[in-house]
Amino acid sequence: MSELVTVEHRDGIAVIRIDNPPVNALSAGVPEGLAAAVAQTSRDPDVRAVVIIGAGRTFIAGADIKELERAAWGEDAALPDIHDLLQQIEDCPRPVVMALHGTALGGGLEVAMAGHYRVALSDARMGQPEVNLGIIPGAEGTQRLPRLVGVEKAIAMCVSGKPITALHARQHGLVDRIIDSGDAGADRDAYGTLLDGAIAFARDAAADNREHPKTRERRDRLGDPESNAPLYAAGRELAATTRRHMLAPRAVVGAIEAAATLPFDKGCEREHEIFLECVRSEQCKALIHAFFAERSVSRLPDVPKDTPAHPITTVAIVGAGTMGGGIAMACANAGITVVLVDATEQALETAAATIRRNYDRSMKRGRFTPEGVEERIGRIRRQVGYAGLDRADLVIEAVFENMALKKQVFADLDAAARPDCILATNTSTLNIDEIAAATSRPPLVIGLHFFSPANVMRLLEIVRGAATGKDVIATAMALAKRLGKVGVLVGNGPGFVGNRMMFPYMYETQFLVEDGATPQQVDAALTDWGMAMGMFAVDDMAGLDVGHRVKQELGHFEGSADRRPLVHERLVEMGRLGQKTGKGWYRYGDDRKPQPDPDVLALIERTATAAGIPRRSISNDEIVERAIFALINEGARVLEDRLVLRASDIDVIYVNGYGFPAWRGGPMFFADRVGLSKVYDRVSAFHREFGSRWTPAPLLERLAREGRSFGDLDRGV
Repeated sequence: MSELVTVEHRDGIAVIRIDNPPVNALSAGVPEGLAAAVAQTSRDPDVRAVVIIGAGRTFIAGADIKELERAAWGEDAALPDIHDLLQQIEDCPRPVVMALHGTALGGGLEVAMAGHYRVALSDARMGQPEVNLGIIPGAEGTQRLPRLVGVEKAIAMCVSGKPITALHARQHGLVDRIIDSGDAGADRDAYGTLLDGAIAFARDAAADNREHPKTRERRDRLGDPESNAPLYAAGRELAATTRRHMLAPRAVVGAIEAAATLPFDKGCEREHEIFLECVRSEQCKALIHAFFAERSVSRLPDVPKDTPAHPITTVAIVGAGTMGGGIAMACANAGITVVLVDATEQALETAAATIRRNYDRSMKRGRFTPEGVEERIGRIRRQVGYAGLDRADLVIEAVFENMALKKQVFADLDAAARPDCILATNTSTLNIDEIAAATSRPPLVIGLHFFSPANVMRLLEIVRGAATGKDVIATAMALAKRLGKVGVLVGNGPGFVGNRMMFPYMYETQFLVEDGATPQQVDAALTDWGMAMGMFAVDDMAGLDVGHRVKQELGHFEGSADRRPLVHERLVEMGRLGQKTGKGWYRYGDDRKPQPDPDVLALIERTATAAGIPRRSISNDEIVERAIFALINEGARVLEDRLVLRASDIDVIYVNGYGFPAWRGGPMFFADRVGLSKVYDRVSAFHREFGSRWTPAPLLERLAREGRSFGDLDRGV
């Protein structure tokens, strides 16, 4: 045993407790401690049964991702082999009961499935989320899970990577008994109830003289080749449609197929082969990078962890449009009281109808119960004007993207809100300091740039002004976490980080169509490469007038001899504003699916000819390079201007807010994997061909010449 694993005896029942905070990960010492504890209890004649439970708030939340990261980069010895431990648990002469609370994920569920029985609190969750890191379960999970829940359910769990509830697990045979935490008395917590219930279950199992079930020996739920064939096909189709381009979700189906067609040991060998193929892949490296990058954004060198945050119980949102309504839903979902403010009753009624429609849609998908929907809607109060805003702890402005309007709103809010109330702007591009200057409280002004739809999108750009207080930053970071969002602190500059980088990317795609590509070719090339949507589909969804307005507000191309995109301006002049008008770069019907429009293709050709732009055939490779390398080059400038703390923060922003494929790690990680010398060479070639818009960022040039990477920059190398 060790400090990580202890054994306690309860009247003939050995309670083995894993205590490796915060999530009882299977890091070094835990498997060894478990093995020693099981061996000890197996030899003890006074032990009649064994209960294995996690200390703290969870069972075992999974493997140590640091060890997985080392394995992905070639250190195979970093991967612990727990095959012997799992077999030892199954072969224990006493019944072994796994007591599950919190989460049993990945390696945690694999350990749990080696037990003879599993009991769980009703709110526990369990699953095999390995595909989210570009791998498959590597500790016999693909072999034991189908033996317990059947091939079809195992495929669904492993391909989606989504956890299931204990109640769901009980229905499918993964859990033997639910321990109702509601049975806990006033002097007994849910954890104590679970432990008591597990001990009682173990005592009953010990009294039963029949042989206790070993998962590896079961075959009753594995089906036969004929009935399984369509399940494998459906699993691969699910992987192709929901996890487009990803290797692991498709590979995991093959591992489950091995469970149904091979003896257990041979199936385990096949699982291990597939696991190694996945863990050594570029996708695994990228997804692990994205995992750790997301966790690093909360580390703010000049904002200590113990910085006090303001309590937020009531949030007022000014502006009841699409963004304001989405922010209201995000806050209501988090249990926050919301006051939705607009200038007219009509705008508020429209917002209320939209909010109701969105909640009803979520309810039909099973996300919320009818009671849950009513509870959330009940948290949102609507009002015309600013009366009573002195009760709000935070006001978020979400009005039209116009500096004069925002300054007027903030001056009014400064007068209406409590002196200690935080004032936040949802601006996506405008100067936070100029907005703050309209108030008497710049230290209490911050940017909270939500992404549409705000109740769904995970990213929240938290924009720090020159005077923004550290307590206000700490409050914003805490709020992001409470809302279930990834808050990334960025500096104040035109477009901040995400949109600043988006403009060169967007403009380059527009130049590409003027040079000879079509909108559908550009979008197809980008989505085939991995982007969630093509740039022209994104432009139509956001509204062409939005980009046009921001371009004017920020003064792009004013007084510049640089080439400017022409067709976009023509479309705005024609009133083709995208999905909301039924026409933009594409045509739209009732299904809102983009359809190529011959009128746009003709307009592109006429405009290019009139401007003297020679048109030619453009390859998909050129499309991807010009679009993605424009993004990377601007990202290097963002780092130069110190608008983010780390290159990996840019990756988090683009993966969570702009549809960049997580399995490529983000634009800066992708650049590192391509090699900055190669990226610099291509950017330099484009500079020679296309002019000043492709001037290489000095940081990109320096790192390329020194043989370093953006990752080296983050590590201080």
